[in-house]
Amino acid sequence: MVARKRERSTVAGAALAGLSLLSAPVLAQAQTTPAAVPASLSLSIPAGPLESGILNLGRQANLRMLYPSSLTTGKQTRGLSGQMTSQQAVGRLLEGTGLSYSFSAANVVRIFDPATTGPDGRVTGGEGIQLDTVQVDGSLPAPYAGGQVATGDRLGILGNRDFMDAPFNVITYTSKTIADQQARTVADVTKNDPSVRTTWADGSYSNQFVIRGFPVANTDIAINGLYGLVPYQMAGTAWVDRVEILKGPSAFVMGMPPGGSIGGTVNLTTKHAPMDDITRLTLGYISDSQFGGKIDVSRRYGDDRQFGVRVNGSYSNGDTPVSSQSNELGEAAIALDAHNDRARFSADIIYQKNSSDNPARPVYLRAGALPVPAAPPASANLGQDYYYADGKDFLGIVRAEVDVTDNITVYGTLGGRKNDFLGFYNFIYLTNPTGAFDANVYFQPSYNSTITGETGVRANFQTGALRHELVVSYSGFQSELGVIAPVVQTYKGNIYAPSVVAPPSLVGRATSAPKTSTATLSSVAIADSLYAFDDRLQLILGARYQSVDQQAWNATTGAAGAHYDDEALTPAVGIVVKPWERVSLYANYVEGLSQGPTAPAGSSNVGQIFAPIQSRQVEAGVKVDFGKVAATLSAFQISQPNGILNAATNYYDVDGEVRNRGIELNVFGALTDELRILGGVTFMDGVQTKTAGGTYNGKAAVGIPDIQLNIGAEWDLPFVKGLTLTGRYIYTSSQYASVDNLQSIPDWNRTDVGARYVFDRADGKPVTIRANVENVFNESYWAAASSSFGLARGAPRTYLISTTFDF
Repeated sequence: MVARKRERSTVAGAALAGLSLLSAPVLAQAQTTPAAVPASLSLSIPAGPLESGILNLGRQANLRMLYPSSLTTGKQTRGLSGQMTSQQAVGRLLEGTGLSYSFSAANVVRIFDPATTGPDGRVTGGEGIQLDTVQVDGSLPAPYAGGQVATGDRLGILGNRDFMDAPFNVITYTSKTIADQQARTVADVTKNDPSVRTTWADGSYSNQFVIRGFPVANTDIAINGLYGLVPYQMAGTAWVDRVEILKGPSAFVMGMPPGGSIGGTVNLTTKHAPMDDITRLTLGYISDSQFGGKIDVSRRYGDDRQFGVRVNGSYSNGDTPVSSQSNELGEAAIALDAHNDRARFSADIIYQKNSSDNPARPVYLRAGALPVPAAPPASANLGQDYYYADGKDFLGIVRAEVDVTDNITVYGTLGGRKNDFLGFYNFIYLTNPTGAFDANVYFQPSYNSTITGETGVRANFQTGALRHELVVSYSGFQSELGVIAPVVQTYKGNIYAPSVVAPPSLVGRATSAPKTSTATLSSVAIADSLYAFDDRLQLILGARYQSVDQQAWNATTGAAGAHYDDEALTPAVGIVVKPWERVSLYANYVEGLSQGPTAPAGSSNVGQIFAPIQSRQVEAGVKVDFGKVAATLSAFQISQPNGILNAATNYYDVDGEVRNRGIELNVFGALTDELRILGGVTFMDGVQTKTAGGTYNGKAAVGIPDIQLNIGAEWDLPFVKGLTLTGRYIYTSSQYASVDNLQSIPDWNRTDVGARYVFDRADGKPVTIRANVENVFNESYWAAASSSFGLARGAPRTYLISTTFDF
């Protein structure tokens, strides 16, 4: 048997020191003019929420606007319109708000409340814990009321957009949500969203998703707008500042997802140094006996604090709530950034190691397993003690932006990642309703390397009554994948009484994989956002010329296999109409070209790649901002070629199309000062069309429930200062598990509860204690059915406890 070396990760960081203050406060009514006075600009900011006005002004005037994230809550701006300097614009935007500002450079503005903070963001009076400083400069929009969701999103080539100005259904979960819910992976964060479900066993070493009923591979998660960089099997959260979810095809705004996902995309923004210092230590426990900790250290340097450094690390190890299973996760990240009046630079370096002993995995169905057996106990382990899955990822990203003029910016970003993986585990195939199964044991070494980048130019200009934001970009992506997955053992068993099987010999087995496929994706995109009538009418016109080149090789012989070279011009149109100040009507039509699917591990043709696929979406919706609560109601239709795993032959193929129609309702914000809400509901109807010979035409698509409900709430107890109670309820209706609709899984629900307590130590620094219980009633259920990954199991009851110390 091949000896297995287990490395134990250690993640540590050193505190950084030495910061200088920004310029002295200057009131909005009496600004200090920088040495270089900017030219007069044509600006249009409608009256409305101040947060939206700041975001729009930062984009239109190319300003970096810095302020505490809680500062704008509930405040309004009277708006502005006409020719003026950036200094005049900021003053007019803040009129009547009681806020002040100072320019520390020609395009760097700090907004502050003179009663409680100085222009450096430090508290000078009042009470309360300061949140991280927001930087409206193409980086991160501020949190919405309640702090769980952001007011805007990064929309690829369209840049930062207030959610009311986005012609899509978008939502961004903040670092506060990630921390308060003690999310270990990106999949934990998506538990807040009714449009998203996971199709891989919870608590395992891999994440796979569906958005709007279509599969979204973990590899199709983006980092800072670039695909191909996320850790290949699963993404941790120690280095993640925000989780942005764009629902629907994203190829127009972000380029082609390498895995062909069209239901939506997840974009992770990395943590960078805010203007306020951070020195934070978190110690935690996760049942059954996982212990770990996190560090977060951030500093800025320079007369204008123009240089930033942030170090994040985490490590946890121990047994999980699943019997005879353990997991180790280590993360380390360093983020650097710098800016001056005309340029901005950032760099991220991230390392992640994820090792799982006897990992939970999907369960597949054979055609004769009628009906589908009830799920085994959630804590049951269906593997063997000697199984494992080890993955390592090392990645880096650099980005630069230069303002050529006040109205023109050029930018470029480049990233790369290397993943190595070794897995030794079983694939279970249910054969009858009593839980009997056949098992294949696979020894799977694989690797994946990626280089990706984008460059472009943004320009703001006026033509008559129309204001334009024009973007032209080029993106490129190259990846190489190597995977072999030979069957090294077969046996039989039962999911209700798993048997112990002697390990097979792995002597002579290769521990590295040959190259089995490459993909080269490139595209040129142009987008023009047109604004009229004080931005109450917005029209986005664009197109992306995309090309896909895929090549496969036989893992055993090395012989060249399928080769695909395709290209297409895919248009996109979006429109936003604001008939009233707090209401947005929107619609979009998007086409996309994506790399074809790859047969997954466990299929008889593992690694086979298929032809590039095209997709189409039509969507319309309405967004309402009530001031402290916001809601989005959307209706959509998406169609895409359908990849399926044949239950009888275990062969993965593409057959016909899936057409999904749905209605989504998302709600977030603060119902009162003490009560916050987050969640919504999705109704879907997925149908198979254009199947071979019409065999399955009109039948329901696999893995698309009629109803998905997620609703969560937080309540700050008024009679116990600092104590917050939390709860979340998740419901998913029944869904078909086979293309012939003869197999299905029942509906399921899960309840989560929690509490956190915040208090100040004697030195005034906060301490936060968090306790969460997931799946309170320890429900055992099939969480999802998938045409690629069979059945996913829900995780058993899980306890999470942590304490965060700020220094």
